[in-house]
Amino acid sequence: MKPVLFRPFAPAFKGFFDEFLPKNMTSMFDGDDFFTTPAVNIKETDSGFHLEVAAPGLQKEDFKLAVEHNVLTISAEKQKSEEDKTDNYTRKEFQYASFKRSFQLPEHIQDEKIKANYNNGVLTIELPKTEATISPKGRTIEIK
Repeated sequence: MKPVLFRPFAPAFKGFFDEFLPKNMTSMFDGDDFFTTPAVNIKETDSGFHLEVAAPGLQKEDFKLAVEHNVLTISAEKQKSEEDKTDNYTRKEFQYASFKRSFQLPEHIQDEKIKANYNNGVLTIELPKTEATISPKGRTIEIK
């Protein structure tokens, strides 16, 4: 049996926040301006692996890539603060978002030759295979 959480005030507070707070403040909680773990496409080719991380709204300086013990870790942090002074009040908002994603690399990846590029909201990472593991395009099979 799954436990059921009793939240008698949750609907009332949701309405309170929707009406009281500015739209850009509630959107942070709804996910419009806030990012979570981005989607990753992984494609294997003959010469290596190609990763695409969808992370729009970031700068290349926001990312950190590291390889340790055959684990590739991709992380990013974004901080934003906004202050609005009007008449007798001051409104100051802070937003902070981060993600961290790790991938176990096969042993035949040349980690010293990994390359990364960030363009148009997509982080592209090239993971080249070692020369010994790159299969030739074709071969002749001897029949015995």
